[in-house]
Amino acid sequence: MASKDSGQAFAPVLAAVATMQGNVPKAEKTQAHEFLEKFQKSLEAWTTTHALLQSPDVPIEAKLFAATTLKGKIIFDLDQLPPESVVGLRDSVLGLLVAFAPGPRPIQTQLCVCLASLAIQMLAWKDVLATVGSALGNSAGDCVLEFLKILPEEVTEGRKINLSVGGISMPLVESGTNDKQEDDLIERTKELLEDNAEHVMQLLIQYAQSSDTAATNPRLLDCITSWLREIPAAKVVESPLMDVILKALDNDVSFDSGVECMCTLYRDTKDVNESLPVIEALYPRLMALRPKIVETAEAEDSEAFKGITRMFAEAGEAWAVLIARLPAQFRGLVEAVLECAARDWERDAVSLTFMFWYELKQYITLPRYGEARINFQDIYSQLLDIMVKHLELPSPEEGETDLFGGDREQEEKYRQFRHNMGDVLKDCCAVVGVTDCLGKIYQIIQQWVGKYAAQASNEHVPHWQELEAPLFGLRAMGRMVDPEENTVLSELVNLIVQIPDQEKVRFQAIMALARYTEWTALHPETLEAQLNYVISGFNHSSPEVVQASALAFKFLGTDCQKLLGGHIDHLHSFFESVLDKLKPASQEEVTEGVAAVVSVQPLEKIYDSFKMFCDPIMQRIMNLANNAKDEDGQRAENPAVKYCGEILPIMTTIVMNFTSSTPIQERVCRCWRYMIICYRTAMIPLLPTLAESIANGFQASREGCFLWATDAVVREFSDGAEYVDQATSDAVFQFYEQQAIAFLRILNDLPPENLPDVIEDFFRLSADAVRFYPKKSIGSSLSVPIFSAALSALTLQQPDPIIATLHYYRDLFSFAYEKPTVSEFVSPEGEPYTNPPEVREAVKALLMSQGQVLAQRVLTGMMFTFPSDCFPDASGVMMTMFDLLPQETGAWLQNTLQMLPAGTMKPGEAERLLKNVSDKVQSGEIRKIRVLLQDFTNSYRRRNVAPRDGLGRLEATRFRFSG
Repeated sequence: MASKDSGQAFAPVLAAVATMQGNVPKAEKTQAHEFLEKFQKSLEAWTTTHALLQSPDVPIEAKLFAATTLKGKIIFDLDQLPPESVVGLRDSVLGLLVAFAPGPRPIQTQLCVCLASLAIQMLAWKDVLATVGSALGNSAGDCVLEFLKILPEEVTEGRKINLSVGGISMPLVESGTNDKQEDDLIERTKELLEDNAEHVMQLLIQYAQSSDTAATNPRLLDCITSWLREIPAAKVVESPLMDVILKALDNDVSFDSGVECMCTLYRDTKDVNESLPVIEALYPRLMALRPKIVETAEAEDSEAFKGITRMFAEAGEAWAVLIARLPAQFRGLVEAVLECAARDWERDAVSLTFMFWYELKQYITLPRYGEARINFQDIYSQLLDIMVKHLELPSPEEGETDLFGGDREQEEKYRQFRHNMGDVLKDCCAVVGVTDCLGKIYQIIQQWVGKYAAQASNEHVPHWQELEAPLFGLRAMGRMVDPEENTVLSELVNLIVQIPDQEKVRFQAIMALARYTEWTALHPETLEAQLNYVISGFNHSSPEVVQASALAFKFLGTDCQKLLGGHIDHLHSFFESVLDKLKPASQEEVTEGVAAVVSVQPLEKIYDSFKMFCDPIMQRIMNLANNAKDEDGQRAENPAVKYCGEILPIMTTIVMNFTSSTPIQERVCRCWRYMIICYRTAMIPLLPTLAESIANGFQASREGCFLWATDAVVREFSDGAEYVDQATSDAVFQFYEQQAIAFLRILNDLPPENLPDVIEDFFRLSADAVRFYPKKSIGSSLSVPIFSAALSALTLQQPDPIIATLHYYRDLFSFAYEKPTVSEFVSPEGEPYTNPPEVREAVKALLMSQGQVLAQRVLTGMMFTFPSDCFPDASGVMMTMFDLLPQETGAWLQNTLQMLPAGTMKPGEAERLLKNVSDKVQSGEIRKIRVLLQDFTNSYRRRNVAPRDGLGRLEATRFRFSG
């Protein structure tokens, strides 16, 4: 493929590769990246990549880039070549693979992928394995293994590649949209894999028996693993390859590959009914490996220990139902997994067992497997002890106070790990029983009390980790405990409120109490001690303990509101004393707690209770508003107050005084929104004032939160809403139109990319306006300007505003049908909304006038700019357009395709798409158009827009290659 005089042709590519790897300014790297990305999709890349790979003077990194680029060309761009030259390309790639058979391996791997991709696409190439084997010869055993490993991976990976059909390279698309190509792929898969499986197996056996070292070659093991997609596990277990896999586990070089191969065998035996003879043959060979648990643990070989743990745990996962059926026969496997969990000295492998414990629990808690549950209760009881021990936090390094030495990433990882262990404790509760598990937690805490309580003080708590861990376990088990539990929990709670005041222990104790407040509501005798313990936590020096206390108080107030209802005055004193000391999130939690208690006051006391709690808060807010001079002062605002008429003027003043403070604007709008949602029609007298405040706030601040608040008004006071008179409903729609005009003016002043949040909120509002006021919205003089504004919004690249805009279009178009699926309107008699003909025609007329631009924006967005999350809604919009205006939408699609840059579509691709779409329209299979468009735009995007492999590697420092 490379011409003789191409030596200088790749100089710009080499320069760009060097720039990507060099220490140069970001602008230069960006320019080099763009150049290489364009190069990868160009026609000249075919010859240049070959020239780079054949030149002895090109750096290894550039050759890897060339090999990766060639892979992309073969997968995506084979149609760029004349059909008659494809055989020459195959022979050229074979020659390159022979040259790189000794290494480096990364280049060799890329070339093997190239050859495998060609094998998939060249339907006339029937002797693939023979051709490759003959070209590489007997001396290139590892390279042959690499190709054999990659071939099944590429065939089964499901890439949308090109299949050569009738001499023309055509794109394979999903979901049966081209039956001929789908059939060809199925047949080609059979030819390459199923028809070759037995032959490959014999080749692997011959290779394994060729020398003592071959059996521990990781490439051989990887190849076996790859072909287990086609070769049944039964054949491997019965063959000499099984001895090869087990022998690999005794060799450090091949160990990981051997583990992967074993686990792949398990996955092929998950159908235990069909695979029982295989499992019976495999099980004793697996159990013979159990001594390796002790060996690797005592040697403190963490990687080997993780591998052994994985082998036993994944076997248990695959055979969980069989273990449940035959608990006595398979108890050894369960004990082996338990041993792995117990011996994990670094707590790095135990997480590999979590799924097994869950899967087994799922089966043995079913009535039909009651015997297995009894058989394994002792194991799950031991598992609880092991998990609680693993839950113990690490001790800080000498001189350190931070348990993780300031490594926040490691701390977060460990926090997640602990919560996963908490899930295992729930599994233990399900098998062993909640009462027994609570009893074990109680015993662990009692043991600590017996050993260390006499030595403990608030300043020093010895071995506090041994106390904190069972408290975390108690907290984790909360969901499993019935609120009516009457055996252990009372004693546990009495014990908890007496434990020492070490901050980690206190935090966990309070969080545990917070988890059992529903239980507390049924056991009022424990409330006072818990409440005092929690309230005292607000005075703790640790911010985490204070935050835990706020959360616990919220749950106590919410779940025990009736028990606390008579203590409103005491709660007010507490509330006033702590509120100003708390962070905003904790302020909200404490407020929720007292609000729950206020809500159960007798009706005649509600107003007085409201004023008692809320008036001081409003006074604080006004003081802050009047005294705040900078942004930090403004952010201290926390107007989370919910009584309305008296405070509305105050909140309006706050909004207008702080138009540049997004946090304040959002919190006020949140409060207004909750006023509307909570009090609905009781707010009608305040609506004119509130609407004016929202409108003025939006015009002054241009913040989307005011549209969010408007949406609540639109939803709650729509046409036909219960207890809403027509005059109010009409006024609300006029309010929406006023907000829409303000939005359109803002969009006229600023480009869409400056307003993503405002655009998102506006089109969510407009979608609701269409749903709740269909006739008014669609007949409004603003319908066309809003439709056009949505077209501008589709030029954005952020998913949220695009999705909101597409939802607006989909909701709007649904009113072109007699029975809109999204309508929220019902008749006074409660009958579903029937769309009048004039509304249906108005939607179609709107689509007719704007459809060309909409089709163009949606299709080009799917091909170039939309994030992937937007594709379902985008294709849904196009599908509806085809359903409503099939001929016109087909023409708009054709016009859009004609606008695409020359050479970016494959020959005949546009014609095939248009024909397939037309066929679906004619047959009434409109929904299948959605799949056609998604497949087409995905294929186009991968070829022409999406970055290809290879560039990311160049941005790192130089690679290290092994032969």
